[in-house]
Amino acid sequence: MALARTRKIMFAAGLLGLAVACGVPSPHEGTAALGAAAGSPAGAGASASPAGNDLKFGVDHRFASGLTISVGSPQSFRPSPSAYPQSPRGAAFDVQLTNDGSTTYKLSGLNVTATSGGTAVKQVVDTTQGFTGITDAGKDVLPGRSVHLTLAFAVPREQTQLRLQIRPSATEPAAVTYCGPA
Repeated sequence: MALARTRKIMFAAGLLGLAVACGVPSPHEGTAALGAAAGSPAGAGASASPAGNDLKFGVDHRFASGLTISVGSPQSFRPSPSAYPQSPRGAAFDVQLTNDGSTTYKLSGLNVTATSGGTAVKQVVDTTQGFTGITDAGKDVLPGRSVHLTLAFAVPREQTQLRLQIRPSATEPAAVTYCGPA
């Protein structure tokens, strides 16, 4: 009987850990203003994302520069034998970038990282299934234009909480973090 109770406690602790891993959900649906004080314009004073500002997959985020990003819900897939790195499972994301700013956005600056359970996970390149990363990295996105990307990451066999952090450029302090089950 003690073993059954211990299992229940461990299971409940694991679920609580997964819930806390993504922080407190943002009360805002739609565009989030990371690092902005309540009532300030979206993106004003944006800085690194605290956990309370994590977004759900599918929500748009507009940076102060005018770049709008949306990340779709993760789609689970089994990487092919030719995929790198090898992984029991992958999670693929559709990413839509729209340049609503007044200057050209250089796609080569896009920086996307992912963690699963607090551990960094690698991007999967699986050309057999069309997961090739950012193939047009040298492409410029003109004002008023959009670009669609599909990115994939190696994840554990079992469902996990995945956090995707996106920066318009590696040197920019403003970032948006998407979090949810994958």
